[in-house]
Amino acid sequence: MSLYKSLFKQTAIYGIATVLPRIISFILNPIFVYYLTDKEKMGEVSVIFSYLVFFNVILSYGMETAFFRFYNSENNKSKVISTATISLFWSTIGFLVLFLLFRKDLALWSEINVEYIVFTIWILALDALAIIPFSKIRAEGRPIKYAVIKISNVLINLLLNVFFLILLPDLANESSNLIIQTIYHDDFQIGYIFVANLIASLATLLFVLPDYFKIKWQFDADLWKKMMQYGLPILVAGIAFAINEHFDKILLDWMEVDMADIGAYSACYKIGMFMVLFRTAYTLGIEPFFFSHAKNENAPQTYATITKYFVIFGSFICLGVIVFADILKLILVPKETYWDAMDVVPLIVLANFFLGIYTNLSVWYKLIDKTKIGAYISIVGAIVTLILNLILIPFISYMGSAIATILAYGTMMFISYYMGQKKYPIPYDKKAIFTYLGLAIMLSGISFYVPILRETYVFGIAAILFFAYFVYRNEKETILTIIRRK
Repeated sequence: MSLYKSLFKQTAIYGIATVLPRIISFILNPIFVYYLTDKEKMGEVSVIFSYLVFFNVILSYGMETAFFRFYNSENNKSKVISTATISLFWSTIGFLVLFLLFRKDLALWSEINVEYIVFTIWILALDALAIIPFSKIRAEGRPIKYAVIKISNVLINLLLNVFFLILLPDLANESSNLIIQTIYHDDFQIGYIFVANLIASLATLLFVLPDYFKIKWQFDADLWKKMMQYGLPILVAGIAFAINEHFDKILLDWMEVDMADIGAYSACYKIGMFMVLFRTAYTLGIEPFFFSHAKNENAPQTYATITKYFVIFGSFICLGVIVFADILKLILVPKETYWDAMDVVPLIVLANFFLGIYTNLSVWYKLIDKTKIGAYISIVGAIVTLILNLILIPFISYMGSAIATILAYGTMMFISYYMGQKKYPIPYDKKAIFTYLGLAIMLSGISFYVPILRETYVFGIAAILFFAYFVYRNEKETILTIIRRK
């Protein structure tokens, strides 16, 4: 029992530390929308953040996951720590020197302000240097310290953005304080966003910096080769996932879509991220359950039932977010000039719902230790993303990116299902799942894309009530059983 209590406690703490940054991103979105002077600046920020995600994956080159693998399998744990730390330290220093040296060329190629390039390079370097010390905290089973550092990072970032974007301009106008006047620069909002991120990353590194003085600086070349062999496929999968999640903004920029349109698309995209919160929280809680029940005789039936109820709850969220999207936009995207991209919201919500279903369906290759299959499926998704973006963007701009996202995740979902049924058959209730999913999509689409129904909310609210009744009628026996147990 103590083992399960410990597992639950650690999952809860890691879950809070993982979900909270995503919640903070919801808070930052309206701040950026409201206090950046125009949509073009929002577009620039979203493009640079997309580059950040890619280079974060490249700079870690799978070493974080390799560290966990070999930390738990090798007897000499200090050698694993030192080898991984030395590897990432020198690769990061090499990246830092090389990219700073060619910063002007990078700025010219990307058409991004050279100052923002420099901030981005330093953020990437500081984050990479913290990877192994941060991972060591998790490997040693210290979830509270991990959560404190993680949450401190996002809070520092949030508070600094509030200070720089909201408070500082007023302070500079009302005060002659030399410090305030020195740090305030007009029309430097984007720069302040990256300064906030830079300070937050520096604070995180300072938290874990003592670990650099505790390790023995011993590099085991043979161990490093094994770690690289293990980590490189993870790098490929990480790049594929980054393409699916973030490459659309970069492609829109490369294909010369107006930066203001990219800004509107990125801002409205955030409304669709409510499904990400649900998916993330669910995944953190359910994965330990999947593995703990793997040897049970009725495990496949259990997984099938869980997937069905994930679809039911996800359908409710999908329907609710889409029906009330025009209310949510008042909070998350509080400038009317951004609302011309609102048509992407249902597509992004549904795309993230498909990704959540894929996460459920992916249990089979994790249980049979064929995790490379997940990488292959992600690569297929990335190929679909790239091809469809290249085809659709010239004709329908960012709507093409939204369509590419939903079709990429839908492809991954169906591939995982069909492959899984051959390798690890699970008796999914396909009729129920397709009925709930299809009904939610149909009701959501009608409520959002039929103007007169979207404006009144009468149909949308009736649709949610009807869907709730439909679920109750079909799942009545299970629902009443749960209620009686309580």
